[in-house]
Amino acid sequence: MKKQYIQMALCIALVAILFAGCQPAKNQQDQTKPNILFIMADDHSLQTFSAYDNRFIETPNLDRIGEEGAIFRNSFVTNSICGPSRAVMLTGKHSHKNGHINNSLTFDGSQVTFPKLLRANGYQTSIVGKWHLRSLPTGFDNYEVLIGQGDYYNSDFITNGDTIPSEGYVTNVITDKSINWLANRDAEKPFCLLVHHKATHRIWQPDTALFKLFKNQEFDVPETFFDDYQNRQAAAEQRMHIANDMDLVYDLKLLDEEGEIQTKYRKNYEHMIAQLTPEQREAWDKEYDPIIEDFKSRNLEGKELALYKYQRYMQDYLRCVASVDNNIGRLLDYLEEKGELDNTLIVYTSDQGFIYS
Repeated sequence: MKKQYIQMALCIALVAILFAGCQPAKNQQDQTKPNILFIMADDHSLQTFSAYDNRFIETPNLDRIGEEGAIFRNSFVTNSICGPSRAVMLTGKHSHKNGHINNSLTFDGSQVTFPKLLRANGYQTSIVGKWHLRSLPTGFDNYEVLIGQGDYYNSDFITNGDTIPSEGYVTNVITDKSINWLANRDAEKPFCLLVHHKATHRIWQPDTALFKLFKNQEFDVPETFFDDYQNRQAAAEQRMHIANDMDLVYDLKLLDEEGEIQTKYRKNYEHMIAQLTPEQREAWDKEYDPIIEDFKSRNLEGKELALYKYQRYMQDYLRCVASVDNNIGRLLDYLEEKGELDNTLIVYTSDQGFIYS
């Protein structure tokens, strides 16, 4: 890859600035413009990206983007909430200017966005994956987006206005759809493709093919894990405390047949796994039934329970990260095979990350 075309965590609004005023000169072919591949994960933490921190996982495909390009080590988010973060990147405007200040609102798709500017300057545009802005995408020649948060398995997509079911693991499906669009696009035009993954969002349902990863691995516990903020206020109020807020069934998949583990979000989880195919459910139960049996035999409480939750969470979260990394490798390989990689600006980012001390 040519380094000048590979960037990481670059504010996508800069792309709009670069290309908004670019009118192709007479007889100038559009192929001279770089393609743009913008990849966004959801809730991907800095500490689970080995270009930044390799304590927990190796992410060779993500690292490749950084090694052959640039890594941002001092950057800041304008609004670390899912929908508003996406609206800021689409518009290049702060939340109070683009109007999308929280997840309960509907994004105003009539305003200027960078895909519209690129499209007006000869680009073919597409978005595949998570949208999460309530309105339908505008400014794209093609869109295939999840409904709301989407599901990790067998999720429906809204494809150019039609609801289309899918079968399979969502990170794989998003990549399949992205490659399919690349293979069938107008090759005479440069492309701008946004690939927005559901992963690594809660509830961290891994691909069944990756269940062997991190099995029985013990992860280092943050020094501040049991910090009670005595005599001082926490930096931020949040409902993402592992000991207090992580649901044994919904988050950790401890759905016992006997119904002895009753939690706030048990029914939500029951609905989710009901969507699995028989083959997926068989692999799922084979993985989690022994974990459920082991957990029930321990009778954990207090700090021991909190530490157990942390270790189980880390296993499934990192498996979701691994799937994202694997699928980014598929995209890079496809572009390289087609001779498009050296002329493609690649951006990888997340709508926000997690706090890990």
